[in-house]
Amino acid sequence: MKIQRIETYTQGGLCIVRVCTDEGHEGIGQTAPFHADITATVLHRQVAPHVLGEDADDIDRLVDRCVEREYKFPGSYVCRAVGGLDTALWDLRGKLAGKSVCELVGGRPRPFPAYGSSMRRDIPPAEEAERLARLRDDRGFGAFKIRIGKVCGHDEDEWPGRTEALVPAVRTALGDDVALLVDANSCYTPTRAIAVGELLREYGVCHFEEPCPYWELEWTAEVAAGLEVPVAGGEQDTCLAQWRRMIDMDAVDIVQPDICYVGGFARAWRVAARANAAGKCCVPHSANLSLVTVFSLHLLGALPNAGAYLEFTIEPDGWTRDLFSPALEVRDGCVAIPEGPGWGVTVNPAWLAGAQRQVSEKS
Repeated sequence: MKIQRIETYTQGGLCIVRVCTDEGHEGIGQTAPFHADITATVLHRQVAPHVLGEDADDIDRLVDRCVEREYKFPGSYVCRAVGGLDTALWDLRGKLAGKSVCELVGGRPRPFPAYGSSMRRDIPPAEEAERLARLRDDRGFGAFKIRIGKVCGHDEDEWPGRTEALVPAVRTALGDDVALLVDANSCYTPTRAIAVGELLREYGVCHFEEPCPYWELEWTAEVAAGLEVPVAGGEQDTCLAQWRRMIDMDAVDIVQPDICYVGGFARAWRVAARANAAGKCCVPHSANLSLVTVFSLHLLGALPNAGAYLEFTIEPDGWTRDLFSPALEVRDGCVAIPEGPGWGVTVNPAWLAGAQRQVSEKS
């Protein structure tokens, strides 16, 4: 069964990928969001030539081949494009087997606990605490993540004193039974991160994400060694060698590969497996309600070292609305892993019809 055609459908920051075989079978995947039109171009120019006419079931070999053949272009865009190929091939494999991707790799579809992921730094601490408490009551979330510091903030807060006010306000509003996670988005130097980490420990925070600029592995390792609060990271990282270094040097306690950023499900599985061998858990990055959250659910449902929660955004996500069905919903703090073959969801035909279509085909 050979790959005959690769189609991309791009609009509004998203790129859906359809892979078709010479036997008439197909699978649906997605590249990483944001600047998706550029990623679609990369896919047709720098990925499709390496896989058209190749065995559609040989996913690991194909993703490695693409990355190696494009070794002059290391980093984000090639991996973002390869992820679109990979996820479409996993969907194809599941549909042919009549199983979900989760089941293909030894898991089982079921409701999985989710943490409500706040993306906001423009909201006063009291208002943030109030809305999280409301979501706890309305949807049953047992965990939330809040944003502290400032994106690449060089030790500056979004405004002076915000973090010191936010953390206790949220803890007071949620009570001690709700897990509290924080994300610093590469804000701090090690000295400042460790000082902030002591505040987090005082208020029972269980996850300190990206405390230092993510490219400064030694800084992050220093923070992880200096704190009781578990340090998380890796969402931005696409190089498997960098992941090996990160895990082996104990730069993080919790690994967070983004399936769409890292180059697909197969590569994210490898990251999680190495983390498992090192005694670390995996909480995939899935910060929006595109297909990346579907992919992450299937991964979490099968990993022996899955973290306690799926990341699930609590922000209005209009740019992904009506992308696929059935939609993901939080019920009693959990999101169900789709049970159907492949990813278990169907991309909306109307969405595809409104997108820009490009095709690469085996001649």
